[in-house]
Amino acid sequence: MARVRIQTQDFDLGAEVAALRALDAGVGAVASFVGTVRERSDDAAVSRMELEHYPGMTERAIEAMIDAALQRFDIRAARVVHRVGVLQPLEQIVLVAVSSAHRGQAFQACEFLMDYLKTQAPFWKKETTPAGARWVDARVADDAALARWGIHAANAG
Repeated sequence: MARVRIQTQDFDLGAEVAALRALDAGVGAVASFVGTVRERSDDAAVSRMELEHYPGMTERAIEAMIDAALQRFDIRAARVVHRVGVLQPLEQIVLVAVSSAHRGQAFQACEFLMDYLKTQAPFWKKETTPAGARWVDARVADDAALARWGIHAANAG
């Protein structure tokens, strides 16, 4: 199964984790993160979110960050599933799952990958609110989270 998938359809957390662990008796821990669409953003109600990406480029960028995580942390495997298209509040957006022999490295690598995705992966996010549609930029807090790994966000000032 591919390490990176960009898709419109929902994903099954249990199936994704099972595939990540499959046939690897060295796995002692799996850490995962599932991001969902919130009903509010910046104090505005969100009725829908639309995510766009650049096919091919997005997958390559995430593959490169998984390679970096494999070099930086003592992990066995990682998987990222990211949805695109129109999503409603409560729907799943993203899954990051990491397997390792021990929990600490799995947690760190999972957080590292999520920090990268929030700021550097080529996705464009538009939220629909009562005031209309608006494009969403990476937040300063997301850039700061990435910086603690020694990576300067390209969009940071």
